[in-house]
Amino acid sequence: MKRAVTAELLDTDSGTPAEVAASLSDLRRINRWFGGIATTQSLIEDVAHKLDAKSLSLLEVAAGSGDVPGIAAERLRDRGIKVVVTLLDRAASHLRAADSSIGNAAGRAVVGDALALPFPGGSFDVVDCGLFTHHLSPEQVVQFVDEALRVCRNAVLINDLVRHPAHLALVYAGWPLYRSRLTRHDGPASVRQAYTPEEMVELLGRTKAARMEIQRHYLFRMGVIAWKE
Repeated sequence: MKRAVTAELLDTDSGTPAEVAASLSDLRRINRWFGGIATTQSLIEDVAHKLDAKSLSLLEVAAGSGDVPGIAAERLRDRGIKVVVTLLDRAASHLRAADSSIGNAAGRAVVGDALALPFPGGSFDVVDCGLFTHHLSPEQVVQFVDEALRVCRNAVLINDLVRHPAHLALVYAGWPLYRSRLTRHDGPASVRQAYTPEEMVELLGRTKAARMEIQRHYLFRMGVIAWKE
């Protein structure tokens, strides 16, 4: 299945405020039900264990309302790992629910560009993103990872979809679950332009990452850890 780039409506703000809110609600349910939160939690916990760390500062890029890192942080707190979350998104409208989403993670929300992160080098232990890299061209993936490596002290985490014909079929089968026309358009578009694990390995090999780990998770989710030198 060849990668096909398609503009996603949520990215281009091609919807009313009500449609955008409904689409973000769809994404929250998708992440809860189909492995998005579990993948992020697993990646953060893996890094914490390898660093022997009980506390991590985390920058979530393209964060939206921030529910994924927020819920993951709550679950990890119960496992003895404190995660302090900072959310970054290009659109202030996507961050409007951020305060309630990050809750006890006690972080903040910032509007900024993922390809030019507005932070000094080494500002966070880890930089994370979910359902973001498939929006980027190959060149932009390399640029983003290098920029995230600059800002982090230890690792960049990527939680994203895997492009596969069976995954596309599952997305179409889920149409009755979607509340927003934006989701009905963007879901298939996301799968079609997602990267395969093999493609991600090739792209990360062009970055400044010292080494990488690629994991496969529930329902065509890919987890990536790019370690800093």
